[in-house]
Amino acid sequence: MARISGRSTGRACGGEARIAGIDLTHRYGSTVALDAVAVSIRDGESVAIMGPSGSGKSTLLHVLAGIVRPDAGTVMLRTARGTVDIATMKDRERSALRLTEFGFVFQQGMLIPELTAAENVALPLLLNGARRTEAAHTAENLLDELGLHGISGRRIGQLSGGQAQRVAIARARATQARVIFADEPTGALDSRTASDVLGALLAATAERGCSLVVVTHDEDVAARCDRVLRLRDGRIDGDEAAR
Repeated sequence: MARISGRSTGRACGGEARIAGIDLTHRYGSTVALDAVAVSIRDGESVAIMGPSGSGKSTLLHVLAGIVRPDAGTVMLRTARGTVDIATMKDRERSALRLTEFGFVFQQGMLIPELTAAENVALPLLLNGARRTEAAHTAENLLDELGLHGISGRRIGQLSGGQAQRVAIARARATQARVIFADEPTGALDSRTASDVLGALLAATAERGCSLVVVTHDEDVAARCDRVLRLRDGRIDGDEAAR
C-alpha cells in the first residue's frame, strides 16, 4: 500500500499516517481560511485543533473530512483498498467515502429528531446496505456499550444533552469508521457532562485504534488528546504533544 509522506509542521509524526493534508489552501472570497497548511495524523492518534474564532479550525476539519474541497493541496487517506486523494474526488465519491471511512460528532449532535436513538445509530448502516434487523442489533449493542441501555426507543428530544452526544458517538462508530471528526462536541454541555462525553469519545476511538480529530476552544479537552494543533490566521501556529 502506498505510504503517505506529507509534511508535518512543528512536530514530526512518526509511522504511517491514516490521513494527511498537504499544502491545504482555501479561501472564502478574499478571506484566506487555510494558507498552505500541512498536517499528518496516525492511526489511534487523537488531535485537538485549537485557535481563535476565524483561525481556520472548522475549515481544516471540513477539508480533511471531504466536506469542503480545498482550492489547492491534497488530502491523502489510507483505506483498505489503497491510498486515495480526497481532494480530487467527485462529490458523489466523497459522499460515499464519508459514509464508510469517517464518523462525525458535532456540537449539537446533528441527530434526526424524528427518529429514535437506535434508529439514528442504525441509519448509516442502512445506507450502507445492511439488513434492518442487523442494523438494529448493532445499534442496540453500541448504545449499551456507551451506557445508554434502555433509551434506544426514545426520540432525541427526550434525551439529555449528554445522552444525545453519546448517541452521536454510537452513530459515528456504527460503520467501523477509521477516522472520527468531532466539531466542538462538548461545547453545549456543562463541565461534568462534557468530561464524561469526552471520555466516552476517547475510549470509543482508542479501543479500535481510530484516529480522532477534535475542534475545540476548551483547553481541558485539548489536554486529554495526544496532540494539540494550533491555528492562527489560517496557518499552523503550533503542533505539540498535549500535556
